[in-house]
Amino acid sequence: MSDILDASSVLEVLRPVQDPELRKSLVELNMIRNLKIDDGKVSFTLVLTTPACPLREFIVEDCQKAVRQLAGVKDVLVNVTAETPQQKGLPDRTGIAGVKNILAVSSGKGGVGKSTVAVNVAVALAQSGAKVGLIDADIYGPNTPTMLGLADAKVTVQQTASGEILEPAFNHGVKLVSMGFLIGRDQPVIWRGPMLNGIIRQFLYQVQWGELDYLIVDMPPGTGDAQLTLIQAVPMAGAVIVTTPQNVALLDSRKGLKMFQQMGVSVLGIVENMSYFIPPDLPDRQYDIFGSGGGEKTAAELGVPLLGCVPLEISLRQGGDRGLPIVVADPNSASAKALMAIAQRIAGKVSVAALA
Repeated sequence: MSDILDASSVLEVLRPVQDPELRKSLVELNMIRNLKIDDGKVSFTLVLTTPACPLREFIVEDCQKAVRQLAGVKDVLVNVTAETPQQKGLPDRTGIAGVKNILAVSSGKGGVGKSTVAVNVAVALAQSGAKVGLIDADIYGPNTPTMLGLADAKVTVQQTASGEILEPAFNHGVKLVSMGFLIGRDQPVIWRGPMLNGIIRQFLYQVQWGELDYLIVDMPPGTGDAQLTLIQAVPMAGAVIVTTPQNVALLDSRKGLKMFQQMGVSVLGIVENMSYFIPPDLPDRQYDIFGSGGGEKTAAELGVPLLGCVPLEISLRQGGDRGLPIVVADPNSASAKALMAIAQRIAGKVSVAALA
């Protein structure tokens, strides 16, 4: 080890420190930048691959510990920032300008809480500092505006040389477009496949998204037109499958998962929602209303990660109805903590895939 305190010696002691998700050296990944040394004070910028990194503090601590090995070091200052990597695209897919990663949140059947997971994951990522957009692709049953507190919002339409451009609504740090903004509250959407294809493409390409780290697409249940349109249109960073522990839900979730895999889209993992019920008057009790262990078993059988299990709490439902996602309304609740951890795991897997 060099006795001279300079940039080379600092980078040398930092070289063994790895990003826990990527399992590569921070130095080799160019995550150590703006290195300065002033009278024994070493400062640098640590550039993470996602603002939602769950191990941020541990990485900083490892960096400080490594640099303090050097003689002459009086202090180590680490400024933490993040640059979400751009997902690698396929030549036959058209990306969205400024959007780095497009994620689908899907399910095999309805009623499993897919939109609840999509909304809370989007808000949790935004809380971490990421730029996040959300497409409500459930054209026949758009309910994310209500969950995001935007039930009465209206999107503005701008006429440009290239056609109409929608300005998304915004709340809780998330930009949102939904069919719910374009129709009356009680108005049904009675469309065949080609019209569905058209509106989803409009939500992808004719919206003023700006710069986004993550664009989450809340899919309708099943394996139909909406899923095919999304997969065939844009380069996907991956899909998240939501299920409950119930056998019927698990059977359908397996079909949804296999559809994405057969279409060449990486499945980031399974989220088991409504894993157990926590009564508000007995918070130490758990009731397996829909069974138990189904998500874990299915994930193991299909060779994909179990991203997390979200308990069923009354406050989770209340938050959705009031337009206050649980990660905002009650961040210390069991369900909020589970959803925030799931958001971090999703972000980590997206970074690994992008830099692979």
